[in-house]
Amino acid sequence: MNRMVPGRGALATSADTITELVQHLETIVECAEAGQGERRQQLLSWMAAEVDVDPMAESFGSPALKEVALPSRPEAARLARILISFVLRQQWCMSDHVTDSAVLMGSELVANVIQHTGARIFGLRLRRPTGRIRIEVRDPSRGLPCLMPLNPQDTRGRGLRVIDQLSDRWGVDLLPRGKITWFELRTASPQERTGQGPVAQPDAT
Repeated sequence: MNRMVPGRGALATSADTITELVQHLETIVECAEAGQGERRQQLLSWMAAEVDVDPMAESFGSPALKEVALPSRPEAARLARILISFVLRQQWCMSDHVTDSAVLMGSELVANVIQHTGARIFGLRLRRPTGRIRIEVRDPSRGLPCLMPLNPQDTRGRGLRVIDQLSDRWGVDLLPRGKITWFELRTASPQERTGQGPVAQPDAT
């Protein structure tokens, strides 16, 4: 069973810096005035953290080659950001605004698993269909995530709204045991998508 939620195409204007991306995000989720500064600083600290693979991350392997199993603990969100950033920047040579958006949304997917599913481990996988990237998080729960009504006073629960606004599309694939929650971002230019220019090469999967 495939439950797909079309994205809203946010980032129609390219965010050239991390600060601009955070400003886009603050506008999208309509944070309460009192909570904007805290959220902005949190996102800036995430995105400014080290993004090269450290010895801990190396032991898990590349999620671009196969699904990587990560422990469902708070530190896994940072590890997922490191792995996603390394693949997109170093292996796939993606632009900064695509990478920053993907790292942020991937972290939100992981946080959702850690907070709501009760999983002991979860899987992280990156794919590269032509003209886009796809990031998947697999967990053993069949409970479907859903967009909740926005309460400006809430400081949590904005993860899916972030993904809904920043991704080109996202969805949930139910499995016999568990589910895969995923999102996609376009990476090709309009000319590449219409066949008027070079097309990004897909991965082997």
